Amino acid sequence: MTRLTSTRLADGRELIYFDDAGSPERDAGSLTDHRELPPRADPGELRFDALSGEWVAVAAHRQSRTHLPPADQCPICPTTPANPSEIPAPDYDVVVFENRFPSLGPAVGTIPGTPAWGTSGPAYGRCEVVSFTPSHTGSFAELGETRARTVIEAWAHRTEALSALPGIQQVFPFENRGADIGVTLHHPHGQIYAYPYVTPRAASLGAAASRYFDSSNGRESLTSSILKSERLDGSRMVLEAEHFSAYVPFAARWPLEVHLVPHRQVPDLAALSGEERDELSHVYLELLKRLDALYPTPTPYISAWHQAPLDPALRPSGHLHLQLTSPRRAADKLKYLAGSEAAMGAFINDTTPESVAERLRAVASDSPIRGQEPSSAVPEGAPA
Repeated sequence: MTRLTSTRLADGRELIYFDDAGSPERDAGSLTDHRELPPRADPGELRFDALSGEWVAVAAHRQSRTHLPPADQCPICPTTPANPSEIPAPDYDVVVFENRFPSLGPAVGTIPGTPAWGTSGPAYGRCEVVSFTPSHTGSFAELGETRARTVIEAWAHRTEALSALPGIQQVFPFENRGADIGVTLHHPHGQIYAYPYVTPRAASLGAAASRYFDSSNGRESLTSSILKSERLDGSRMVLEAEHFSAYVPFAARWPLEVHLVPHRQVPDLAALSGEERDELSHVYLELLKRLDALYPTPTPYISAWHQAPLDPALRPSGHLHLQLTSPRRAADKLKYLAGSEAAMGAFINDTTPESVAERLRAVASDSPIRGQEPSSAVPEGAPA
């Protein structure tokens, strides 16, 4: 079992060590932050955009956050005498801590329920950093399965804990990988945002999921139905395992886009069983390795875990899934969101989903995962 050890940094922020299964007890000395840090700032501001009906976080304090420091000044490497970092320990496996420069939080609470033009308030919520490894270089794809499993435990634990905070409506684990995506730290890491509102994308997906769920009298989620259709078609399938399958969606928006879906409808990572988490540590690494195998250099990506919002109207129809996207459309070309996408939200894809899926099947590793060729089997519960 993954071992958890919680402590507080010098300014009061929570930090949790998640140590790999079988690792020794953590030394008490690794729990004390000896730095002198200024008190935490008050939350930023949320402002309501009456034109779109969406909330916008105003976080001017983030202008001073650390930006691509050299390895000897990295804030999430283990602490050394020359670099007293955010992690007090001289070594660790996985660690989660509250962001020193958060977009949301540290205070939590409820935002106005009937906002209008001019409505604003504290940017309630929580922003956490998840460091995948003590190594400054490398990537998630280079982690072993044991370490990947520890990260999954951390995601699940934090999803459950953050969901229980007052006013939180949505918990979002994600990873931005690569300078082309806009990362501010080279060290392999991800983040978790806990929002005091349902984000626009989640609200849109949730509304469509609710309509389908209601039309089926609660018998099937929309994500389950789409997965079933993709498996029957087969041309966009990337891999199929016992508990998870991955495919390039029929209407992919990005040059590289893969959805990884659990076969069982669960709302979030915390609801996955032990067996499902074990398999996820394998198939997720396989997907990331295939993405990097497409080109001579590492592929920039956003790994986004879509979890069901906590809104009682949206949660029953929610179905956890990963959306893995990259703007890379060729070895030396990126897709930029310009007029149509950025201004109108109308995406134009420069690749075909079928060709992308074929390439991702072709670069499969020596993995024992079933389904490295398109499936011709009828999924359980699908019409013959």
